[in-house]
Amino acid sequence: MQRVSIRSITVACIAGTVLWSAIEPRDRLTWILECFWVIGALIGWVGWWRHKPCTPLLFGLLALHALFLVIGARYTYEFVPLGEWAREFLGRPRNDYDRVGHFLQGFVPAILARELFLREQVIARRGWRNVTILAFTLAFSAGFELLEFGAALVFGADASHYLAMQGDVWDTQWDMALCLVGAASALALLSHEHDRELATSLRAATSA
Repeated sequence: MQRVSIRSITVACIAGTVLWSAIEPRDRLTWILECFWVIGALIGWVGWWRHKPCTPLLFGLLALHALFLVIGARYTYEFVPLGEWAREFLGRPRNDYDRVGHFLQGFVPAILARELFLREQVIARRGWRNVTILAFTLAFSAGFELLEFGAALVFGADASHYLAMQGDVWDTQWDMALCLVGAASALALLSHEHDRELATSLRAATSA
């Protein structure tokens, strides 16, 4: 009961952050394109995830990623204050908030895919499962880059803040590479804890 309460409060906080970000965002088109994912996830929480709860690890990662996206949507990725501070502190030529975002784009979906694969018993062999997860996250990243490409074609110059290339001609390649690194890092660092939480969840469901 306590865990459900904490999760409900977390979801309410994310919803509140979405509302905050909608108040005079730096670029309305960027806000729509970025917050679309978070709003969809909030609807999914009410309609499905609430009744089929995920592990605490996955829930925490999804919440973190949602907040990251909402903040990026509010300021646009190239002007997020934290990224600006890091740029000045580290002497970087660009705001790297979007770089961290693409790392998370691999890190979080890797655990999401892993949980779905294990719960549904999609792939039994660990090696093939990991390879498939990496391929899935890389395909997801490539799909997102195609979405950005489509936005650029449809909206033209209005989509410049959404693309957040900041003058880097290799931005797309960096984005996909960081996604792959993020996915591999998640599998290497979190698989053991994820297995433990999944086993606990399975025992709880069996006893219920």
